[in-house]
Amino acid sequence: MRIGVPRERKDGECRVALTPDGARSLVAAGHQIVVERGAGERVGFSDAAYVAAGARIAADAASAFDCPLVVKVKELQRDEIAVLKPATTVMGFAQLARDRELLDAVLAARIGLIGYEAVGDGRGGLPLLAPMSRIAGRLAPLIAASLLMNDSGGAGVLLPGVDAIAPARIVIVGAGNVGSQASQVALALGASVTVFARKPARLGLLRARCEGVAGERLSTALSDPQTLAAAIAEADVLIGAVLEPGRLSPKLVSRAMLRAMRAGSVFIDVGIDHGGIGETSRMTSISAPTFVAEGVLHYGVANMPALVARTATLALAQAALPCVHRLADRGVAAALRSDAGLRAGLQVWDGAIVHPGLAADVGLLVAPWQ
Repeated sequence: MRIGVPRERKDGECRVALTPDGARSLVAAGHQIVVERGAGERVGFSDAAYVAAGARIAADAASAFDCPLVVKVKELQRDEIAVLKPATTVMGFAQLARDRELLDAVLAARIGLIGYEAVGDGRGGLPLLAPMSRIAGRLAPLIAASLLMNDSGGAGVLLPGVDAIAPARIVIVGAGNVGSQASQVALALGASVTVFARKPARLGLLRARCEGVAGERLSTALSDPQTLAAAIAEADVLIGAVLEPGRLSPKLVSRAMLRAMRAGSVFIDVGIDHGGIGETSRMTSISAPTFVAEGVLHYGVANMPALVARTATLALAQAALPCVHRLADRGVAAALRSDAGLRAGLQVWDGAIVHPGLAADVGLLVAPWQ
């Protein structure tokens, strides 16, 4: 099979979907790899390295997208949709539910689209989303520490405190991959951390990881808005870390809750690519990452892992390569029929929505696949 690897075009996005080692593995299996010029340069993978792995370098995006299977990182950009051909299958983060214009364009292109964020492992896990969630979770407290500083518009709070001066208070909503990683890094930095989650089992795992660490509080009161609101009102940093696979995030943080925070406090809504959990949240970009609403500094960058693009590329490409092999080795349709995890990631096919969660979020009918 011919597999295209385009250069990413989203603001600040430096990742690439396939490393030279991954290309070598696919070439050894009999496939042809077409990499757009410069696709890996920003993370240290030269065009020469891909050529040495057996790939062909394409001069433009149109050539990389002119393949039966295209593997990329972030959601399709408008100029990429313009070069798509019907019957192409694209694998990457889909994020169609929050952008009706993008969804309509993808449906009109009559392609197949497999969303990394919904591909499963058969055990309830999300093997392609998970490493990016862990990276975003680890980044969130580091970004918060910087945003709390006065030169970023923050309240001038030192995250770990000093001497008898108390550390910053961080409230984390969610205890999955993002929330657990964020809490561990925040605690290691010396912050006071409160984590809210709906599932006691997740808090139990987090408690075991953080055992003996000062400044940690865990709560299953996420369903109690008053308890959550009281904690948010006292927080210097709020981190949104809730994900419902294949669905838009629930709105758990109201404008009134944020209004009660001190001016210059920070809200990092990590799941903004799924709509975010805040009533005031909206997507920002790496080049313009923040805005102020209700006196609170909001950070809504949808591709946070791009800030550490080499680490994120290695993690994502490693996780995705087995899926690319299955799609290429068996053929896309056959691989989807035989692999329930891959099939769970299928969002659209030949002009129709085939993912139930996506259909429910946008209020359209789901179509049967094959």
